[in-house]
Amino acid sequence: MAAKKTIDAQTIGERLRTLRGARPQKEVGDAVGVTAMAISQYERGERVPTDNIKMALAYYFNTTVDAIFFTF
Repeated sequence: MAAKKTIDAQTIGERLRTLRGARPQKEVGDAVGVTAMAISQYERGERVPTDNIKMALAYYFNTTVDAIFFTF
């Protein structure tokens, strides 16, 4: 099976911003175990979360890792 290609960090950031909606970055960060600054960097496409944070974000937003990070 071929390895999944990840989409670009800007697209991931847009998806995370959309999922977060009006929630504060600190609230999301606290829920998944990172700082509000880390959430901000993910949303700006400056960093991509580690796999365990990807899973925590998907769980928090009630979606899948694929839907946020891999679906084109």
